[in-house]
Amino acid sequence: MYMHWRTPGENWFGDDSDQPRPGVEDLRIEALVAQRLSGDWTTRKQQITVAVQNRVVILTGLVRDADARRVAGELTWDTPGVFDVCNTLRLTGQRRGRR
Repeated sequence: MYMHWRTPGENWFGDDSDQPRPGVEDLRIEALVAQRLSGDWTTRKQQITVAVQNRVVILTGLVRDADARRVAGELTWDTPGVFDVCNTLRLTGQRRGRR
């Protein structure tokens, strides 16, 4: 006998056919954040990767200074639809600590 186990993202109790497809909102947010970062003179030429999952934006990559890191975070937070921001941007030349 086969039993279907529902995943956390599935609607367990009703018809969700009128709901937007999963990820559509995340794609919209990702595009908006990328557009804002490429349009600002502080973050324009930085090596920033934008990923979004469940309206949480993850910024990764390298930036030249702390100001660019701060501005990237602020621009991201000010984007409509963003629930949280994980700013893991590192400064160019910054080394990881010893373990």
